[in-house]
Formats: sequence, C-alpha cells, structure tokens
Amino acid sequence: MPLLADRSEELAGMSRSEVLRASPPMFRWAWLDRLSRVHPAVPPLLFGPAIVAMFVIGLADGSGVMTVVWVLAGYLFWTLTEYWLHRIVFHFEPEGGFGRELHWIIHGVHHDHPNDPMRLVMPPSLSVPLAVLFDFVFYLVLGAPAFWVFGAAFLAGYLSYDMLHYHVHHHRPTTWLGKRLRELHMRHHFQDHDRGYGVSAPFWDHVFGTAPEPRPRA
Repeated sequence: MPLLADRSEELAGMSRSEVLRASPPMFRWAWLDRLSRVHPAVPPLLFGPAIVAMFVIGLADGSGVMTVVWVLAGYLFWTLTEYWLHRIVFHFEPEGGFGRELHWIIHGVHHDHPNDPMRLVMPPSLSVPLAVLFDFVFYLVLGAPAFWVFGAAFLAGYLSYDMLHYHVHHHRPTTWLGKRLRELHMRHHFQDHDRGYGVSAPFWDHVFGTAPEPRPRA
C-alpha cells in the first residue's frame, strides 16, 4: 500500500509559481497529513523556554567560566550537524520503492514546493524526539553541567536555523547578510541542489568544497 497521497489532481492546471507555493497532501491519511504541517510560531514556543531553562540549569549547576566555551562549542556543533544532515540525509535519493517515498517526505516535498508556508519548519512530531535524542547523547558524552549549556546552544542554533529558513523563503531580507543568505539558499533550490547545503552557516560549504559556483561576470 503506498504511503504517499496522489497529488496529480490537486496540482493539475497550476502555474509554476502556484506549484512552488502549493501545499498538497503528503499522505493518504488525513490525520497523518495534518501532522506534516506546522505554523512557524510553534518552534519558538516549544524550544524557546526549553533553551532558557537548560541554560539557567547549567549555570546553577556550576558551568562557571566554561559556559562561554560550551556555548560556542554547542553552536559550532549545530552548524556542522545542519550541514551534514542536509547533505547526507536530506539529499540521499534512492531510485525507487520506500526509500524514494521516504526521501520525498523528508526533503523532496520542500524542493517541489519550497514556498509552502506550513512545511518550512520541522514539525514537533520529529523535532522534539530528535532534540531529546541529541541531548541524551550530549549527557552521555559530556555529563553535567556541560551538557545543559552545550545542549542549550545546540538547540538555539537549530531554532535560529528554522526561523532563518522560513525568513529567506517568505520575506525579502533588507540587510546585506540576510540578502546573501537568501541568495545562496535560492541558488541551492533553483540553480544546483548539489551545492549550498549550509543555510544558516554557509561557510561550511567553502570548507567542504560545496559552495555555489561564482556567477560569471557580465
């Protein structure tokens, strides 16, 4: 039994811009499809208090002068996670079968409909279990109080990424940095999806040789 819904009728007759913004059903079952959509305000409401609480607990537990080190390390580890998840997991494209369906659920839908406003941030059904898993690993490796502060910075990096991703798709940035990040991400979508994996931290693309090719001079 196929997992994905048939989207052909809903997309029939749409213009290119309408398809890019469309939010067709992903799954055959309505209850499961509802879980694939999430308002962009949800991640800050869920993760904002958790980040603050973890940081405060870490300080109260005695992270002391190492707090700055753990914060920087946690954020840096997030940027590497973002890059490699996007490159290895999100862009792993099996030829067919369940693997192909799974790829489309994880990331293919975003490339087919990049301006869908309800599928631009990670749904809690996936983000919360992943956050718990990562923090558990941090606890096993670092112990307390380091894992509290490291994990808070890691989750802050994730939340910043989620909000930035929504911003570059649905707003026109006015700052130089915002415009640059939007340009790089749009080139990933519409020019070469095998380059430009770093959304919030594009410097890793230069480190690992996947930076978008320079535009030819006129």
